[in-house]
Amino acid sequence: MADAIMQTAKEKMQKAEQSLQRELGQIRAGRANASLLDRVMVDYYGAPTPVNQLASINIPEARVLMITPFDKNSIQDIEKAIMTSDIGISPTNDGNVIRLVIPQLTEERRKELAKEVKKEAENSKIAVRNIRRDAIDDYKKQQKNSEITEDELRSLEKEIQTLTDNSVKEIEKIQAEKEKELLDV
Repeated sequence: MADAIMQTAKEKMQKAEQSLQRELGQIRAGRANASLLDRVMVDYYGAPTPVNQLASINIPEARVLMITPFDKNSIQDIEKAIMTSDIGISPTNDGNVIRLVIPQLTEERRKELAKEVKKEAENSKIAVRNIRRDAIDDYKKQQKNSEITEDELRSLEKEIQTLTDNSVKEIEKIQAEKEKELLDV
């Protein structure tokens, strides 16, 4: 039972890290990044479909995303979906491919985005600490029900704390990488 609690906590902490990575992937850093289009859904024959399932996405230059639809008839639908999405970049359509030119970020905007990255990272750390708290509460219930001893409880608390510390370090590493990417001109 104690192993199950530890395993569940570990999985939840990894999901918190992955969630942070996905969220930070949505933040534009002045460079082309295919994950920018992850949330863009195209109305394709009546069904909302992600852009990456309707087209190949290439990065020919540092600040250009090139979207080549598999079905040339869907190019207008893809362009319309990009325009109505919240990414804030106007697509250029030449009939065969759609190009998105990522604008250069101003210094002020970079700092704003760095603050946003910090906030997202802090939210992930809070989630990890909540996972730790829940796991420790579960262990305390087990100890109260005489399923584990007090010594085992202390040992498990130390183990869960180590797991939490490692997860927080990973979150800080992800945050540092994104801030470096944002603040490099």
